This record gives sequence, C-alpha cells and structure tokens, in this order.
Amino acid sequence: MAENSPTACVLVIGNELLSGRTQDANIKFLATRLGELGIPLREVRVIPDVAATIVETVNEVRARFTYVFTTGGIGPTHDDITSECVAAAFGVPWEKQPEAWALLASRYPPGGFNAARQRMATMPRGARLIANPVSVAPGFEIGNVFVMAGVPQVMRAMFETLVPRLAGGPPVISRAVHVTGVPEGTLAEGLGEIQRAHPSVEIGSYPFYRSNGNGVAVVAKGTDATLAEAAIAAAAALMRSLGGEPVPGEPPA
Repeated sequence: MAENSPTACVLVIGNELLSGRTQDANIKFLATRLGELGIPLREVRVIPDVAATIVETVNEVRARFTYVFTTGGIGPTHDDITSECVAAAFGVPWEKQPEAWALLASRYPPGGFNAARQRMATMPRGARLIANPVSVAPGFEIGNVFVMAGVPQVMRAMFETLVPRLAGGPPVISRAVHVTGVPEGTLAEGLGEIQRAHPSVEIGSYPFYRSNGNGVAVVAKGTDATLAEAAIAAAAALMRSLGGEPVPGEPPA
C-alpha cells in the first residue's frame, strides 16, 4: 500500500456485541467499501457502552488514523451514550442540534417527540449531520470521526451518503488463488519468498475446510493491479510446483 494513503479505524460500540447476543454485520461491509475508496481499514475495536472507555478510545484512534467510523449507541435508550461520549472526547457541549431537532420533531405526532427521542437530536456542538435515508434519525460527523447507527441497513445507507466527503487514495486491488490438497505449512516457505519479492503487495494465506477437500487460499492486495497479479501468478506457480492445481479466485463457500 502507498505510504501516504489515508487510513481508517472502526469502533464497534455495544455491550450486546461483547456478550455474544448480537453478531456484528458491519465490519466486512466497511472494510470492503473503504478499500474500494482507497482508504485501507487498519484497525477494528469492539468496545462496551462504558463512557470512560468510549472517550479514551475515540481520542486515541482519532489521533492515529485519517478517519474513524463508529457504529452503535446513537438510539433513544439509556445505554445509547456514544453521542455524548464523542462530545466529551472533543471537549465540546452535548446539546440540541437544530437541524436534527427539526427533522425528528416533524416526524412524530404532537407529544411524540419525547425526551428519549430528543436524545437522537442531541449532538456535540459543531456536528455535521450524516443523513439517514432509512429511518430518518441522523448520524453525525465531527472532526475526523463519523458516528453511525449500528443497525446494518441503516449504517450502510448512512455510509453511502458520506462517500463524497471522504478523500481516498488509489483503490485497493485484490487478487486470489486457491488450491485443494496442499497444506498451508507446505506453502509457507515459498509464500514468504514471494512476499519478500513483492514488498508493496500484502499477501495472506487462509486455510479452508470443505467436504470435498481442505486447502489454502492466497490473497494479494495492493494499489497496483499488475503487481498484485504478478504475486498471485507466483503463488499459483508455487502451488503447481508442490503438486496442486491452482484455481483462480476464492474457494466457493
């Protein structure tokens, strides 16, 4: 990857994820889309609905990465504390956001925009809204931190509205090859040599287990398609030299 490429971190916030009650469905989407935009996802953290943890983590990662994306904790209930914690992290008041307030107030009948729902229109001072085409209640942007919903359908819609605001680098190109019947340990030494010969390409090996045979997938990622394809061609040649028959792409699920 280019050394000057922008970088991203995702904070997944919610006790329900750490307890095992809910399975995250957002990381793969964000990693893929960010890669397409030339913003490599360099770190993901799953943290609880604990104010001190959220504040500390937001401040740590916003200093280290070009962009920070948070998911979860911006609903109307008592444990939805992401918004107020982000305000604390930036050292600004958590207050009524006029645009969000008007948007949400217009959605409910008289008396329906209650104190709980008003929390969804209370944001750090200076926040810029992230539109929510699915369920209206917006996310927000402050500094290099983008705060989004945890519900996958809503998060994805919010993210797509953000894309024009993000300055990316060259898209990350991915190429893959897989082989059945050649153990990862047998490939390891040769793959190390291929990696050293292609320093600008990230090469990873991933064992898989199927009813019709076990094997290994090798994936090469970089910003130069020619270099990624050269690395995969070398991996395929290695597989062939070890008695395997390489197949382009990832193995079928």
